[in-house]
Amino acid sequence: MDNFINLVKLSVGSESIDDMRNWQTSARARGPDGLPRHITRMWPKREAEVTRGGSIYWVVKGFIQCRQKVLRFDEIIGSDGIRRCAFVLDPDIIATTTAPKRPFQGWRYLPPTDSPPDLSAGRSTDDALPPELAGALADIGVI
Repeated sequence: MDNFINLVKLSVGSESIDDMRNWQTSARARGPDGLPRHITRMWPKREAEVTRGGSIYWVVKGFIQCRQKVLRFDEIIGSDGIRRCAFVLDPDIIATTTAPKRPFQGWRYLPPTDSPPDLSAGRSTDDALPPELAGALADIGVI
């Protein structure tokens, strides 16, 4: 049994992994320590499991396409006084095999057994099937 859990989240507004990478290198997306962050309202109840080796798997254009290791969770108090959670991420974005994922709000837990594997070293994209074709095949139960 794995002793960690992953997260999955839509990368809203990203058209590609490169779009996400460009956003995360901007000053607005980084915290005082220079690491990229994703800020959300909800704090994971399974924080200890996520920080024991879990990653956040990013859904881009309807497909899980990459992941980042979650380093820690920081408390952020907004100008409105509301407590939020900053997912502090490793700056390395690791491409994964594509996996279709229907839209959802917020983030969800993703067990390691359900997480798509990383692409092998030297491959920056999963060129086996275009994401749209993989999604159509998944919809009809072929893959």
